[in-house]
Amino acid sequence: MLRYLVTAIGHLVFSEVSQALRSTKMSDGEIVLLTWSDYVGFMRCRGVPLDQIESRMAYGLGWAVAGQAQTPFADLAPNPWGPMLEVRQVPVPNTKTRIDIWEDAPPFHFYLCDSKTNDGENWDCCTRGFYKNALAAFKAETGLDFLAAFEHEFMLLDDPISPAQSFTIETMRNVAKFTQDVTKALHQADVGLETVEPEFGVHQYEITSAPAVGIEAAERAIITREVIRECARRLGYRATFTPKVEPDGIGNGAHVHFSFLDGAGNNATYDPKQPHNASVVAQQFIAGVTRHMPAICALTSPSPVSYLRLGPHHWACGYASFGVQNREASIRICPSPDQDPKRAAKAFNLELRAPDATASPYLVLGALVMAGLQGIKENLPLPKPVDVDPADLTDVQRQELGIKPLPSSLAEALDLMDADPVVKSWMSPTMYESYVSVKRTEIAIAKDLSDAEICARYARVY
Repeated sequence: MLRYLVTAIGHLVFSEVSQALRSTKMSDGEIVLLTWSDYVGFMRCRGVPLDQIESRMAYGLGWAVAGQAQTPFADLAPNPWGPMLEVRQVPVPNTKTRIDIWEDAPPFHFYLCDSKTNDGENWDCCTRGFYKNALAAFKAETGLDFLAAFEHEFMLLDDPISPAQSFTIETMRNVAKFTQDVTKALHQADVGLETVEPEFGVHQYEITSAPAVGIEAAERAIITREVIRECARRLGYRATFTPKVEPDGIGNGAHVHFSFLDGAGNNATYDPKQPHNASVVAQQFIAGVTRHMPAICALTSPSPVSYLRLGPHHWACGYASFGVQNREASIRICPSPDQDPKRAAKAFNLELRAPDATASPYLVLGALVMAGLQGIKENLPLPKPVDVDPADLTDVQRQELGIKPLPSSLAEALDLMDADPVVKSWMSPTMYESYVSVKRTEIAIAKDLSDAEICARYARVY
């Protein structure tokens, strides 16, 4: 009996040791990235070995705040911070993303982070904190939740196959392994993947996910883009979300679809008794966005290359205008084609068309929410809808409709933001001044470059 027990215990110990060794082997070399979105929409990061991640969940890792002044290139903008100040990049547990679909590469494993000061408070220059503050203000004023989803347009660079015609099966099947990997990976990421499709441009594709409530809407966008990039990397491509790959080429947008939910989960954007089926709160929100649209372009279309895409006749909008189904309006109503009243009400949504992926999704959604909230606070009336391209109207017609042009450059957008005290008030003085400094530095970098050179530089980093 004793001999049996000794043998059994020996087998048990051996089994536990073997299991531990197998576990160690599986995780050997796996790095977990702690990542955060900065002013230029980059996901900066630090990494820790997998076996260390639990010890980093409470306080994360330190980061010199001067890093927030980085441009998309190798330049650091003038900033107020210097070498001493530091924040903690603290992982948000429910943003854990681990993609493990490749035999020849370790899992892609990361957390999104909050930037916090050493006393545990949100850092006033944190882009995630900016959006959280906007959501809290919107909820406090309206009692509603904000629901949103991005469209992700991108192009595959370094594809050796000649491009097929727009929107065709061939365009999809030429990169069948890529689309298969993206589909598997985004399912693992649990971002509510809805469509994977070819687009109009050369080697251009679009991926969409289901809308999400609040902070998750931005995080789904970030996770989706990074997973697309990773799937492309593994196959020797580069996925670029830049607004323009070539000056005269097709652009990549990051349109935002959004609506509001009441406490019962109903679509509070919809009211069949109101004009265009838009509820009163939705009408006021549209009015606020339209009023502040020229200024918030500095946050939603925030790079020199953005203004090679943004403009009339590009389906990217060139004017601060409102429309129903009009893709040249900067904000539009997207009615559902569903004939069932309940499903039509649920699907009814609004779309903001100016944003692109050189902007942090946190800043895009935060600016959108705050602009719309201002319209609600002031009870602004719904603008007159436009059913043509505003560029085809005369100056007099645009004036009668209250339609103003959007900025034609990043410098103009920054000037318009500076002239809008409401928009400036959404940021702390430090955040506002440091953000503008980064963007002015980007302008200086691009100043002596041709449009083609600007496109090429941004295509390689976005």
